[in-house]
Amino acid sequence: MIAAALLDRADCEHGLFCTRTAAAVTVFQEQRGLPASGECDTVTWLALVESSWGFGSRLLYLTSPHMRGDDVALLQSVLAKLGFDCGRADGIFGANTLRALTDFQQNYGLTVDGICGVNTIRALERTSSQSGLGPGIVAVREYETLLASANHNSRPRILVGSFSQITKYTRLLVRELRAAGDDVVTVESDDPHAHAQTANSFVADLYFGVVISEVPEVRFEYYQTGSFVSAGGKLAAELCAQHVAGFVNLNPAVRGMQLPVLRETRMPAVVCTLGPRTSEHELLDLVTPLRTALAAWCDNPFH
Repeated sequence: MIAAALLDRADCEHGLFCTRTAAAVTVFQEQRGLPASGECDTVTWLALVESSWGFGSRLLYLTSPHMRGDDVALLQSVLAKLGFDCGRADGIFGANTLRALTDFQQNYGLTVDGICGVNTIRALERTSSQSGLGPGIVAVREYETLLASANHNSRPRILVGSFSQITKYTRLLVRELRAAGDDVVTVESDDPHAHAQTANSFVADLYFGVVISEVPEVRFEYYQTGSFVSAGGKLAAELCAQHVAGFVNLNPAVRGMQLPVLRETRMPAVVCTLGPRTSEHELLDLVTPLRTALAAWCDNPFH
């Protein structure tokens, strides 16, 4: 965990959240694709817990609620490299991961019990050493989905997620997208899990969320881990940044992150993070370039 990997206990007073602890938390947050606040909030604490699970330190199987951890993410990454589609490597052991695991067990001649234990881990280690360094089936599958949508006549389904501080502007964005003929729904909640659940239930082709935070810049964030990059999310984020930079006096950044809503949505997703000093005039000016960028992505995800 963080105390062992990023923090020298000899330099800290036990039980005191000192400046060195805050610095270590910041480094951990940066490594995990989380907002680097230096504060150990709920999301950071859960990430710390998940990071403590090494591959093979526990049995992995389907539970309710789902098991989460770095060991699950590694399992998903290895299965994807071997051609077993478990969805994105999000570190959540869900139904897709179970299906991919049992498919592997069946193909390898193991007991098909859906449990990643000692025998399954040994088999994964033996076969993964010959799997190469390609992107894996999950990245290829997302690319193929984008290609199919680009050649399809129907409009993609968009879910616009609004956190409480920004509702007025996302409603205006939704109205303009609908006026252009897009199939759009919205969710207004401070709970990122509610955003993800709604997007997944709607079977959206793209999630686009807007939030005000303490970051001193405009950022467009997509899902990325050490072993996976959402191709569709990255393309949408880059398109949004391009249109915004050409329309208003802002210099947006594009970053791969592991925010809860990006992690839990099953489709390409983008979060537009705005700094607290973004003026009302700038917020209103953002609506048009964002609507244009999202419409361009719907017309051609490979723009």
